[in-house]
Amino acid sequence: MLWLALDQSTSATKALLFDADGRTLDRESLEHRQHYPQPGWVEHDAEEIWRNTLAVLITLLARHASRQPEIGSLSLTNQRETIVVFDRASGRPLHPAMVWQDRRGDEICAEHVAAGHAALVQRKTGLKIDGYFSASKLQWLGRHRPELRARLADGSALIGTIDAYLIYRLTEGKVFATDATNASRTLLYDITGRAWDEELCALWEVPRRALPEVRDCTARFGETTIDGALARPIPLCGVMGDSQASLLAQRCVSPGSAKITFGTGSSLLLNVGPQPRFSASGVLTALAWVHGGVPTYAREGIIISSASTLTWLRDQLGLAADVPALEQLALAAPDNGGVYLVPAFTGLGLPHWRPEARAAITGLSPHSDRRHVARAAFESIAFQIRDALDAMRAEAGVSLVAIHADGGPTASRFLMQCCADLAGVELRVATLSDGSPLGAMLAGQIGLGRVPSVAALAEGPRDETIYRPTMPRERANALHAGWHRAVQSVITGSTLSA
Repeated sequence: MLWLALDQSTSATKALLFDADGRTLDRESLEHRQHYPQPGWVEHDAEEIWRNTLAVLITLLARHASRQPEIGSLSLTNQRETIVVFDRASGRPLHPAMVWQDRRGDEICAEHVAAGHAALVQRKTGLKIDGYFSASKLQWLGRHRPELRARLADGSALIGTIDAYLIYRLTEGKVFATDATNASRTLLYDITGRAWDEELCALWEVPRRALPEVRDCTARFGETTIDGALARPIPLCGVMGDSQASLLAQRCVSPGSAKITFGTGSSLLLNVGPQPRFSASGVLTALAWVHGGVPTYAREGIIISSASTLTWLRDQLGLAADVPALEQLALAAPDNGGVYLVPAFTGLGLPHWRPEARAAITGLSPHSDRRHVARAAFESIAFQIRDALDAMRAEAGVSLVAIHADGGPTASRFLMQCCADLAGVELRVATLSDGSPLGAMLAGQIGLGRVPSVAALAEGPRDETIYRPTMPRERANALHAGWHRAVQSVITGSTLSA
C-alpha cells in the first residue's frame, strides 16, 4: 500500500507519497505568496492555497499513475493558528486568510487582559491571551467587517483553520470538521473538556454555529477523489497541526520526551502524558493528540521568528541570494563581533510574550559587516531555543539534555551545531526533514488500524544525526548574556514607544 500526505505550511504546500514503511517515495511542493498589507498584518490567499493543494497532489499522482490503486488514504497536516472565513455553499474564502504571524488582534487582546480574562482563558485553553492565536483575529474581523459578522451569525459563512478549510474543499462540502490539535489553537476550545466553549466564544464574539465539528487526530474526515484525479475515493484519515504531528513522527510518545520543529517559527513540545499541566511562567499547555477519545498533553515553547529571520535577510535586505549563501557569510565570520539580531518582527514569544516588541540589530560598530549580521541571524534562533528550554526546564522539573529535531532548516549543519552549542543541548536531528506529514500519515495508520496504538510507534526505527555541544559553557553563557542585553534593549524601547 501507498499513503498520501498533504503538508500545508506557512510558506508552501507539499504533497508526499509514502510507502508502507513510512519512507518518502516522492514529493511535490509549491510556494504561495506572503501578503503584508500593513505593518503587523500577515495574510495568505486561501484560494491560492487551494489551487496549490490540487496542483501538488495531482502532479504527484500523475507521476505514479500506475500505482494509484495502491493508495490507501490521504492525511493532512497544517500551519495551526491561521484562520479562514469561507462560504458554506461554495467553500470559497470570503476574506484573506489571517496568518498566525498576524498581529492586528493585539489591541483586542490587551482589552481582555485589562478586563481580567487572562486566568479564565489559560485555565480553559492552556494558552495565553495573545494575537498569535486565532480568536482575536476573528474578533477583529467581526468588528471591522460587519457583513461577515452577519453571515457567520446566520450560518452562511464558516470558520476554519487551514485543515478544516481544505477538508471542506476536498470533500466537496460534505465534511466540516477539524481535529483537536488545531481546535486547541484558537482560544475557543476547552482542552480539558475537549469541546468548543460557549463562554470563550462569547468572550471573543465568535458564533459557535460557525465552528467545525472536532474529531480525534486519528479519525476519518470523509472521502476525496482530489477533484476527480482519483478513479475512486480514498479516506481522509489522520489530521494534525504541524507541530503536534512532528512530535508523533519523532515517536515522542512517552512523558518526558521532547522535540523541536524548525520552520518559519519553531515549536518546542514536551510530552507530559494524559493530564494537562498548567504553567505560571508563560509555558503553554497543548493537546499533543487525541486517539480513541483519550488525550495526550504537552508543554509548548513558541519561537515566533526562526527560519523566517533568514529569509528576511535574503528577501527584504538582499544580503545574499539564498539561505546557503547566507550561511557561508555567517561561517566567514569567526564570531558575531558583538552584533545581535533580535527578530521581533511580529513580537517575542516564550519567555517574554511581548507582542509590541519589534526587531532590532544591536552592537554595530565600524568593524561590523554583513558577515556579522548573517551570523547574528543564525545565532538568534539558537538563543531563542535556549530561552524556551530554560523556561520549560524550570517549569517541568526535567533536565531536557537532549531533544529530537526536524524541519527543513535542520539541513544546515552550521545552524544545528550553533543551536547545540549556544542552547547547551544535544540535538538528535531526524534524517527525514518532513516530520509533520509523516506524523499525520502515522495518525492515519493508527486510525485505519494498520498501527495498533500510539505506544507502538515507540518501537519504530530512528535515523538521526546527533549534534552535541562543543563550545565551552563559559563562552556560550557570555554570548547568551549579550543576547539578553539586546533583548532587554528591544523590550525597553518598545515600552518607551508604546
